[in-house]
Amino acid sequence: MNGSPITLAITGASGGIYGLRLLECLLQAGRPVYLLISEAGRLVLKMEHDLALPARPGDIAATLTERFGAEPGQLEVFGAKAWTAPVASGSGAPRQMVVCPCTTGTLGRIASGSSEALIERAADVVLKERGQLILVPRETPLSEIHLENMLRLTRMGAVMLPANPGFYHRPDDLAGVVDFVIARILDRLGIDQGLVPPWGSAPGE
Repeated sequence: MNGSPITLAITGASGGIYGLRLLECLLQAGRPVYLLISEAGRLVLKMEHDLALPARPGDIAATLTERFGAEPGQLEVFGAKAWTAPVASGSGAPRQMVVCPCTTGTLGRIASGSSEALIERAADVVLKERGQLILVPRETPLSEIHLENMLRLTRMGAVMLPANPGFYHRPDDLAGVVDFVIARILDRLGIDQGLVPPWGSAPGE
């Protein structure tokens, strides 16, 4: 393992594949990951990808560690009310956090400082500690409420990175479409990625 831990939250927005792929890439890069996944997030993964994750955090960690070939202890999973988790306090939380995908409900609670569950608390900690918070909303169309919440969080220093794939890299399958968004997230996190070439480069360069 190398580098500092990153907090990854997966919520119940459609597009759980983005969260899974990001988790895979972070683990492959050798980064320790603190994973927070909501009950709705687990439900969406079952509906969209036939991935039935267990309910217990330790069992989720074991399942995903095996699935992605992670090192022992590289992935830690915390439940919604695990208030003693490192991510719940500024003295122990990672400086980087990604919510991928991010429901507009989660986005609204983060914007209002309402820490009803560990995901919102972890995001609140990153904001107050002036860390890097990346939110990946997956919703359309967007209401005025959604846009105002996004603007509010952007002014606080968070990054809005919607799951809007580009096509200049000429993806020929769903994985290529997903990787465009993941590449943009990894770029923001400062993690080297070979998923999508930079603008101006030919595919494969």
